[in-house]
Amino acid sequence: MTITYEDFERVEIRIGTIVDAREFPRARKPLYQLTIDFGPEIGTRESAAGLPERYELAALEGKQVIAVLNLGPRNIAGFMSECLTLGVPDADGETILLVPSSEVPNGGRLF
Repeated sequence: MTITYEDFERVEIRIGTIVDAREFPRARKPLYQLTIDFGPEIGTRESAAGLPERYELAALEGKQVIAVLNLGPRNIAGFMSECLTLGVPDADGETILLVPSSEVPNGGRLF
């Protein structure tokens, strides 16, 4: 399926820093609950992400990530995930986070 450039522009993809990462025992599959800071204009958002196989909780705090902010909230096992943290599967099918190669200001938008 082809989309227009205008369609792509409507996707709000931004940089944020994980300020808290927690276990998510209620989830059916292994997930973490993340709190991500997207800067003073946006604030923090919650996200559920399938990362336990590749990332330790302590290694996530302070890591900058790329996320989609305007998909709308999603209820995952009673937790409201407010953004989609982006990643791609490795050769084993485990999620590898998409991250900037250098630190950038929180809230920066991909365009």
